[in-house]
This record gives sequence, C-alpha cells and structure tokens, in this order.
Amino acid sequence: MSVTPVKNVSEEDLKELKSRMKLISDADPLQYHNEFSLKRYLRAFKTVDAAFQAILKTNKWKVEYDVASLTVDNPIVKQHLESNKARVLRHRDMSGRPVIYIPAKNHDVNDRDIDEITKFIVYCLEEASKKCFEEVVDNLCIVFDLRDFGLSCMDYQMIKNLIWLLSRHYPERLGVCLITNAPTLFSGCWAVIKGWLDDNTSSKVIFINSEEELCKYLIPDILPDNM
Repeated sequence: MSVTPVKNVSEEDLKELKSRMKLISDADPLQYHNEFSLKRYLRAFKTVDAAFQAILKTNKWKVEYDVASLTVDNPIVKQHLESNKARVLRHRDMSGRPVIYIPAKNHDVNDRDIDEITKFIVYCLEEASKKCFEEVVDNLCIVFDLRDFGLSCMDYQMIKNLIWLLSRHYPERLGVCLITNAPTLFSGCWAVIKGWLDDNTSSKVIFINSEEELCKYLIPDILPDNM
C-alpha cells in the first residue's frame, strides 16, 4: 500500500501560528480550527505567514459560502443525495479514514448546475471531515468508481473545483484517492487531470485493477451496490 509520509511541523511554527490566531480570536473565533487543523495548514502552505493567510481566507470563505447551511435538509444536498451522486460511507478504509464514494455513472456533465454540484462536494467534504479521528488519522479516502463510465460522465470543471477546494480550504485532508473500474477511454481524461495536480497530490491517486489490490485499502463489501 502506498503511504505518503507526513511532513513534520516544528513546534516553533505551531506556537507562532497559535499566537497569531489568538490575536484575532475575538473577532474571528477558532471555531473552524483546532491544533490538527493548524498543523495541516502549516504542512500545506510551508510557512507561518502563508498558513495564517490561508486560514483567514478559509474562515471568510466558509461564512460567505454559507457552509453551515449545507446539511441533509438543504434542498440542493437532498437532491444530490437522492440522485446518488456521492455518499459518505458509514464504514472506514483500512487506515481508519472516512470514505467518500462517488459513482461516476450517476453524473452527467450535460445535466448539472456547476454551482449546485460544487456545494454538494463541500457538503461531502464537511461530513467526511467531521468523521475523522483527528488524533489517529485526519485525512480522507475518496473512491471514484468508474464502472459504466462514459465521456458524458467526465466533468472537468467539477474536478477542477474539487482540486481547488482540497488545496485551498481542505489542505492535507486527502489521504488517498482510489480509482476503480477505470475503462481504457479514461486514460485520456487522466492525462488532462494529472496535469492539474502537484506531485504530492498525484502520488495519492491510486488506480485499482483488482479486488486483491482494493483489499489493501478497504474491504470491498463497504462499497455500495445500490447506487
């Protein structure tokens, strides 16, 4: 199983970032961030300055995007759940990561609203993040099931939005991305997508070619057969 090593965060940097966050805590409470979150931002953005600015942008984005409203009762979320666009599974992968399962066959690039599907992606990321055992594992497993995949299922803008969300507002949340049942025609799509990824993210994308390989990451039975 491919495991990306976790980059260490220095205690000095963490202490400095905590100090800066306290300065703004009255006006902008640490409601979105704990110590594990701060460490993820430091790993992703390298310096205290860059991590601090990124956190401020995420806090602002969460308010402006009204992330708190993206619940199961939200009409957009409810619609996409009923359409089986994706699901946060009850079970976890072999490393204890929450799993977001996405069956590509239920997606049609010609029959979607990009703003609505992006809000649904945010809902899934939020729900999966809440299921993380931060002290043990604080990242996610995303499974793209390409069974019955056709070119109309390939939504480049949606993938771009997911990459942007993971890099800007959910940094270091992606632990592994499994691509299952990929047909030959997907190779051309992947060549485009791979060009948008940095080396670190690209290394987390694993193509699964057999059930034996899949078992290294998760128990196949946890994947839905009714979507």
